[in-house]
Amino acid sequence: MSEIPATTAMPSLFIPHGGGPCFFMDWRAMGGPADAWDKTAAYLKGLIASLPQRPKGIVVISGHWEEDAFTASTAATPAMIYDYYGFPPHTYELQFPAPGAPELAERIVDLIKAEGLPARTDATRGFDHGVFIPFLLVTPEADIPVVPLSLKRDLDPQEHLRCGRALAALREEGVLIVGSGMSFHNMRAFFSPAALQPSATFDAWLTQAIEGEPQARWQALAQWASAPAARQSHPREEHLIPLMVAAGAAADAPGQRDFTDNVMMADISAFRFG
Repeated sequence: MSEIPATTAMPSLFIPHGGGPCFFMDWRAMGGPADAWDKTAAYLKGLIASLPQRPKGIVVISGHWEEDAFTASTAATPAMIYDYYGFPPHTYELQFPAPGAPELAERIVDLIKAEGLPARTDATRGFDHGVFIPFLLVTPEADIPVVPLSLKRDLDPQEHLRCGRALAALREEGVLIVGSGMSFHNMRAFFSPAALQPSATFDAWLTQAIEGEPQARWQALAQWASAPAARQSHPREEHLIPLMVAAGAAADAPGQRDFTDNVMMADISAFRFG
């Protein structure tokens, strides 16, 4: 895959993957309006058309996979991982039969190791819902190879920025790098007015940081926990840290907020680099 040159560099992305299987059920069962996720779904459905070319492969860093080292799946036919609970039975029958890309996974690990970070492969890891739920909308044909890449369990923002930097060369080869998480993820605040102000405050800070000069962007994201309303927005940061990989992969490319909406009384956003 890496031997085929791309004419235009891919961007790197951070996308909201929603709540559980939200795009494939009546959200009123979870206490929200039926159209709560419609705008996010429309954004995800339009992603491929917004790219300079159709990706040759996709690397997805999900907020639902953590290991003690960065870990890339070498599974050729990744299995489904239904890692959500209490949703309608039909949502446990969803299928996303995209192929894996073992050679790309091996290269990812080599690149991360060359950055001086711990990395390895996993031959059995499948698609968790941070991968298959959004990508059933992004690539419903499931015809683009997808490699899941884990977070490192310590969730160190600097190391995840470096991980992204290690992968930046893939963008020139037609590979799309996607962080899949949520820009606001406080489970106790969702569906409550308690989400309104913290999510808006943190989203404004995050947008300003991402749209700033690249070196300043790196420094701001490395110190995200000191931002206004940071811990109110992310009591634990596993859903934010995929953004660091996408930002690191941007190198010196500009960043921008690509999408925003208010869902479950919280502002949520997507970001694009390059």
